[in-house]
Formats: sequence, C-alpha cells, structure tokens
Amino acid sequence: MNLNQITIPSHDVKRAVSFYERLGLRLIVDSAPRYVRFECPDGDSTFSIHHVEEEIFPGVMIYFECEDLDGEFDRLRKLGIEFDCSPTDQNWKWREAHLSDPDGNRLILFRAGVNRKNPPWRVNPIEG
Repeated sequence: MNLNQITIPSHDVKRAVSFYERLGLRLIVDSAPRYVRFECPDGDSTFSIHHVEEEIFPGVMIYFECEDLDGEFDRLRKLGIEFDCSPTDQNWKWREAHLSDPDGNRLILFRAGVNRKNPPWRVNPIEG
C-alpha cells in the first residue's frame, strides 16, 4: 500500500493555490474554485485542496520533507511566507520549521534523513 494523497479543506481554493505553488508544489488538476490537486516536487505523492463553507478545525498537521530545510526556509521567507517557528532541531532527531497556510492548516517542513523511518527507537529496526 502506498499513500497517494492528502486532501485539505479551504475557504478560498484560489488563494490556497497561490500559497502552495510558492511552496513549490505543481498544479496538475485545476477544478477551482471547488478542487485542485498538486504533485509534490519530490517523490510520487499528490496533495489536494477542496472548497468548504463550514469552519475549518485545526488538528491535522501536514509534513513536507525538504532535502535542504534551511535553504527552503530562506527561499520561502524571501517570498513572504511567514513561519511560526524557524528550523529547529527536535529531540526526536528531526529538524522542523512550522507555519500555517492561509486557512490555518498546520504545516511542518522538516528534514529527518534516516530517522524519518528508522529512528533509534523503531520497533524492528531496519539493518544497514
């Protein structure tokens, strides 16, 4: 089984498209103002946004891995993206920067390297 996509809600899909394109995602389905889907710049997963009228409740956190987190943080700040937290080394061995999209969805840009799927505390560690 492989994760295909995550879909998040938005009150203003066109505004969200602009934000996520600045993050580096590539628009592949444009049915705005109701629905859009992006390719992530790395890997094979996709990310979609659908329009909602109701209140958006926080709770989901979306993680995007960046090979060069600090460089990506600098690039996005120059584009006017505001962060809640600069890149910070966490005690779970990930480096993370936190921000929110225009609808309040929580995003974490991170770099974990081998610790992404094989931290020292993993059950049944991968050898090698």
